[in-house]
Amino acid sequence: MKPWKLVDRALTPDGKTLSLQEHDGAWYIQVDGQMLMSTRLHTSEEQLAELACAHLKTVRGARVLIGGLGFGFTLRAALSSLGRDASVTVAEILAPVIDWNRNPALPLAAGAMADPRVTIVNRDVGELIRVARHRYDSIILDVDNGPAAMSAAVNQRLYDARGLEQLRSALRPAGVVAFWSAAPDDHFAALMSRAGFQVEVRIARARVNSGARHTIFLGRATV
Repeated sequence: MKPWKLVDRALTPDGKTLSLQEHDGAWYIQVDGQMLMSTRLHTSEEQLAELACAHLKTVRGARVLIGGLGFGFTLRAALSSLGRDASVTVAEILAPVIDWNRNPALPLAAGAMADPRVTIVNRDVGELIRVARHRYDSIILDVDNGPAAMSAAVNQRLYDARGLEQLRSALRPAGVVAFWSAAPDDHFAALMSRAGFQVEVRIARARVNSGARHTIFLGRATV
């Protein structure tokens, strides 16, 4: 049996233990021993970005905000869907996640982060959303396990009625918000609808045709 290798460890803002581990060629981030993300399971993260940016393929100067860097799969998929003059801001609240991905010695997201269209900020994505007014064409949120926040309690504010109202204000007309979730949540979909979004719920597999079934909530801002 191949051993697990602890590469680094750090604390989240609310005191949880965040660890980067490698096992059999794959990379993992855990929070207090629970799996948060893996380089083996990323198809749903890519589909999240593809769905959120589908309406931007011919839009010039598109502006996209991504909440959550992860291992960069969402970012890479967004960049593949956007033009050369687009701009993508990635807000990651956990500084160690940025450092691990930026490290060129690790096979993670250093290349995507170096794309000239990309700006990486070590901030709570909610702070950027709250001060934005009709700024973004798409907002992609892969900050946690979904409406049931796991890695940082502050993320819960993105999923309540006030957070959805702020998201709608941050989007340009006909802009799209996309949420990744580990599980379905009918209550959250209804909350999005009440906040003024046209809601679509998609199921995406963790791998191309296998693995866990994840949920993507899409909301198009109504004019």
